[in-house]
Amino acid sequence: MIHKSTLDFLSKLSKNNNRDWFEKNRPDYELAKTNFKEFVSEFILSTSKFDPSIKHLEAKDCIFRINRDVRFSKNKAPYKNNFGAILAPGGKKSFDAGYYIQLQPGASFIAGGMWQPPTPQINAIRQEIDYNAEEFKKIIGAKEFKKLLGKLSDEDKLKTVPKGYDKTHPEIELLKYKSYITLHNLSDKDVLSKTFLKQCNEVTKAMYPLNLFLRRACD
Repeated sequence: MIHKSTLDFLSKLSKNNNRDWFEKNRPDYELAKTNFKEFVSEFILSTSKFDPSIKHLEAKDCIFRINRDVRFSKNKAPYKNNFGAILAPGGKKSFDAGYYIQLQPGASFIAGGMWQPPTPQINAIRQEIDYNAEEFKKIIGAKEFKKLLGKLSDEDKLKTVPKGYDKTHPEIELLKYKSYITLHNLSDKDVLSKTFLKQCNEVTKAMYPLNLFLRRACD
């Protein structure tokens, strides 16, 4: 379970995002970090039952640092106000299709798929969709996918036609994505529920066919 104290720490951090406060409250951070790490370990174990490609992962392979890289950002806050982890075959440093979970009071979510893959991968994905459009549409049109995820996220999509394709292509809208991701939002009540892990696995299981398709395209 995710403890209420973990969300409370993140909530306080968002209002006191400075090194002095963080160091004074480091014991609370360590407890929250440990709670999230334990959850991620369980999440890997349960998700790997239907996606064996991630069974070798450990929580440390998946969890992102809470420190922000502020070198090129106008926002100089030193810490993220969330805990995040990605479960993907190559771990958090890979571009593999996977499952991303973010805990943030009032804004937690699970995402699946591939976010802004490099040019060779995005080209390969578009080609796979071009060749197997019906299979892809069946995946994103599946009952559980639509129920839990709705549709692919439109936030990162070309306004023009991707290079190498004609605007009259019957699946041109599916080929315009720069990221192939889908989201499931989580309330604080969801996160603190005793059935939270089960809920997460229902979501990731609905995402699994999409990830399989994207991984195959990039192999």
